[in-house]
Amino acid sequence: MRHVYQCPLRWADLDPLQHVNNVKYLDYLQDARVDFLRTIAPGLRADAASDAVEALVVVAHDITYAAPLALHRSVDVECWISEVKAATFTISYEIVTRVGEQRVVHASASTVLTPFVFAEQRPRRLAAEERALLKGWIENPTPSTPLPPMRPHLTPAGHYDLNVRFSDVDAYGHVNNVTFLEYLQEGRIAFTAELRNQLEPQDRTSVVVARTRIEYVRQMHHRVEPYAVVSWIESIGNRSMVVESEIRDGDVVHARASVVLVFFDPETQRSAAPSAAMRALVESRVAPAGR
Repeated sequence: MRHVYQCPLRWADLDPLQHVNNVKYLDYLQDARVDFLRTIAPGLRADAASDAVEALVVVAHDITYAAPLALHRSVDVECWISEVKAATFTISYEIVTRVGEQRVVHASASTVLTPFVFAEQRPRRLAAEERALLKGWIENPTPSTPLPPMRPHLTPAGHYDLNVRFSDVDAYGHVNNVTFLEYLQEGRIAFTAELRNQLEPQDRTSVVVARTRIEYVRQMHHRVEPYAVVSWIESIGNRSMVVESEIRDGDVVHARASVVLVFFDPETQRSAAPSAAMRALVESRVAPAGR
């Protein structure tokens, strides 16, 4: 059984390629998730309120981008439960447009959530009645898989100073989970731009985001001092590379993420092998094994 949320799009959601920016997909998932849980489990509060005693918080996101999304009046976000555990549950989604009989899936995703008690600053276990209610919406049971341990490779080129804006903070007084992805994007773009600037224009192969996985470790707050996004290249394949990142405050990690970037030809709108010069440069920056 699926819950369908009709999510409006905005012109400002588009990136320079005239597609919805990958970060904006999480906005759509968040709106759909709130609507879904208001409908099926109003006791499990999924929307922000400054006076909330407890609420659901996001533990992790995993989103795979399947097809570019152009500007529409709205898209359908289909939601269902894919896993229920003692203290967490997972919502899965598909972002869909329809033209006549054709159904196009633009992204598939999942979000792991847990009830969080603010006064005690800890998650709590799901009550038996909550688990039973959620299990009634299970479709295609799928176990969530955490990110494997990361081995950060810290270099000056991979360091990006991150300032939290006042508007990034939600009603709980914390940086909203969606905004973390914007921070990671800013750090990753600065990191990859440094690589591209070392190449001649004809050797600069474009990249698009194919998959993003993020785990939330600690809350972030508005403050004057910057946090840091640190990024490194974990691996490179024939037509893709993996960039890993952490959001840090010194040695304290607030979030970690793994992003698959696919080399892309804007003219054909298809994946492509990187230029020889770009491959050589990326390979020279791949984090060393056994670090």
